[in-house]
Amino acid sequence: MFAALGRSVVRRPWWVIVAWVIVAAAVISFAPKLTSSSDEAGFLPDGYESIKASDIQETRFPKQQNVGAVIVFQRSDGKKLTVADSAEVVRVAKDLAAKDIDKVDAVVPGKPSPNNLVQTATVAMPKLTDPSDTSEQDAVKKLRTDLQREIRATDLKAGVTGSAATALDESEASERAGMLVGVGTIVIIIVLLLIIFRSPIIALLPVVLIGLISPLATGLIASANKAFDMKADSSIQQLLTVVLFGVGTDYILFLLFRYREALRAGEDSKGAVVHAVERVGEAITSAAGAVIVAFAALALSTLGMLKSMGPALAIAVFVTLCAGLTLVPAVVSLLGTKVFWPSKSWQHEPRGAGFARLGTSIGRRPAVWAVVSALVMAVLALGALGYRANFDLSSSSLPETKESMVALSDLEKGFPAGTTDPTSVYLTSTGPDDPLTASRAAAFRRSLSRADGVGTVTPATLSKDRTAAAYSVVLDDPPASKEAMATVKDDLRPAARAHAPDGTTAAVGGVTAVYVDINKAVDRDYSVVFPVAALCIMVILGLLLRSLVAPWYLMVSVALGFGATLGATSFLFTRIGDQPGLMFMLPVIMYLFVVALGTDYNILMVSRLREEAREGRDPHAAAGTAVRHSGPAIASAGVILAGTFATLMLAGNSTLSQMGFALSFGIVIAAFVMALVFTPALTALIGHAAWWPGHEDRRG
Repeated sequence: MFAALGRSVVRRPWWVIVAWVIVAAAVISFAPKLTSSSDEAGFLPDGYESIKASDIQETRFPKQQNVGAVIVFQRSDGKKLTVADSAEVVRVAKDLAAKDIDKVDAVVPGKPSPNNLVQTATVAMPKLTDPSDTSEQDAVKKLRTDLQREIRATDLKAGVTGSAATALDESEASERAGMLVGVGTIVIIIVLLLIIFRSPIIALLPVVLIGLISPLATGLIASANKAFDMKADSSIQQLLTVVLFGVGTDYILFLLFRYREALRAGEDSKGAVVHAVERVGEAITSAAGAVIVAFAALALSTLGMLKSMGPALAIAVFVTLCAGLTLVPAVVSLLGTKVFWPSKSWQHEPRGAGFARLGTSIGRRPAVWAVVSALVMAVLALGALGYRANFDLSSSSLPETKESMVALSDLEKGFPAGTTDPTSVYLTSTGPDDPLTASRAAAFRRSLSRADGVGTVTPATLSKDRTAAAYSVVLDDPPASKEAMATVKDDLRPAARAHAPDGTTAAVGGVTAVYVDINKAVDRDYSVVFPVAALCIMVILGLLLRSLVAPWYLMVSVALGFGATLGATSFLFTRIGDQPGLMFMLPVIMYLFVVALGTDYNILMVSRLREEAREGRDPHAAAGTAVRHSGPAIASAGVILAGTFATLMLAGNSTLSQMGFALSFGIVIAAFVMALVFTPALTALIGHAAWWPGHEDRRG
């Protein structure tokens, strides 16, 4: 099948190229814009308590003011606020409110903190439901500009924090991150390909071709998100960039290395392209199938961000695969051997190459190499014992120098850390004829106040029909901290349920409650997504290899790689670094990338192992020859893919830094430890039994 595909592409290369251009132009022209959101609540399904609380707020308290931003005032000299300073805060708040800024419903000054170091003014804004609506961010821009004018002649300094301000800063940081990641990815690919092939044409080939298919894939993803009402989280655009360029370059490399090998064996240029597609086609199709299946398994997640991320990345990989099997061979067949210009190294194989020596050593002592590589991964995996999750997507994706982060830090000098995002508690009557009395509402408030970790509880706000009451609860700890989450999970929610009067129900919502529910959802996803992805990949491996043995030890190697990656990442960022934890969904993303892309490299290696065995070589010799021939392709692909993922660390925020390190380190483990050492060594040890019952290692 792949030989026929190769012949068809080589016969009509211009038709293939024109078809890609036409399809890309059509999709890009009609596709909607890819939007994203950092609103964690928008990613949870309706059954969780925090979402139920949000629904109560919208139906029973539609006019309840939503605190979109908080203005934090303090003296420029750091001293305590005077009476005159407090009067200036009140004046500034009134003047800002009088400016009638769009989306600013009110600016309400508060009282100075107990230590008189800080005073706030809350900015009420309507609750937005459309993630693409940036009107509140525009309001914060205007608010910040006007605020600085108002305090210019005073002894005060001030900054704006809160959800809308954080969203604005996150949006600006994301734009910068996107530019840095995009430029960094392209530069790394060009530099590494120049080093590997010494050819400017090959160095530019992935940039040009993937530059064509990238907007095509993005357009298809945006159309799918709109059609199926899926949400994308704020890091998806940067992740798409590195997946498209990284995986796409991998597939181009696999084809070019096999093309070069065929030329060295005496094939003519066009015949070498057909040979490359025939030999590599099945491997990269199976590898891409494993990646797509692993990503598609995220559709089983209960979290909207993961549910949409999986299909999005699956679409990107599918488009990349199609290009790797058609567009890339078409271009290479047109360029011929000029693709390697000006280098002549394609004409002969280097003598005594490092991979030849490595292959010989693995073939001679497979047991030693298998044990050493397994121990390396196992030791690194010990770091995973200290894994901690961080659920604050907004602040964790921001540099500490951003105004919302600076103002939040200033706020904590005088108020509880939970002031910016109070927790909401709603008490609702189960019957319309049983209204809440003031005494019952007050008694419930006193019960909430006695819960551990609770700072203050506002008096109840009753709905018009007096069948619901709303309370604003300020926690002692930052909203995204594990202490605040423990307060909601172990103290506030149990207290609310236990002390709700007869005939009423209580629901706890707000940002911290959302984090608690996300934690619960992630735990559920671990038990569903992980095994489903692993099972599907094992099925693909079994079908490809016609073996019931090889898939098991290949998945064991991938599991060791995942553990090593999680352990190293956790140790670096939470033990050596000072971060509160790893992004909560990082283990899921890491698992899928390491499993999928680790399987990618394993498939390339075992396919070559099988091919060498079919040539009549014994298992040890087959392992040595497979490492010798596939080693350069896997190592080059691993270095480039790891390098492209590493560009995420240029974004300047902890979320993408963690993701960049974890994925790049995972790829290094997958390529250089799993695929180049552990898999061929173990296959050599197991011998012919590795291919049972199909025995695809025998000549057909």
